[in-house]
Amino acid sequence: QVQLVESGGGLVQPGGSQRLSCAASGFTLDYYAIGWFRQAPGKEREGVSCITSTDGTTYFADSVKGRFTISRDKAKNTVYLQMNSLKPEDTAVYYCALESSGRCWGWQNTHEYDYWGQGTQVTVSS
Repeated sequence: QVQLVESGGGLVQPGGSQRLSCAASGFTLDYYAIGWFRQAPGKEREGVSCITSTDGTTYFADSVKGRFTISRDKAKNTVYLQMNSLKPEDTAVYYCALESSGRCWGWQNTHEYDYWGQGTQVTVSS
């Protein structure tokens, strides 16, 4: 059974850091692109980042560029989203998702993804 499980969310102060994990079970992540999305209350789900399977090329939304990084640990079959210099506007439920082409084509479009995790809440507040 294909499953993506996010973890690492929680409450963090503005300016702080958080690392989210996206662990896969039932398949290996090596062959797929993985995207991270977030959804704040009353807002649409937005693409945050994507990492390709081919050469590890990464993509970021302008709102997080320079603050967030994305990486893979093949041995752990996990993709990470490292979030630094967090702002209150980063508060949202964060989701990881699998994109079959492996290339992050149209990576900010939710329709490009085949499987989604259940999400993890990140709250940035003092």
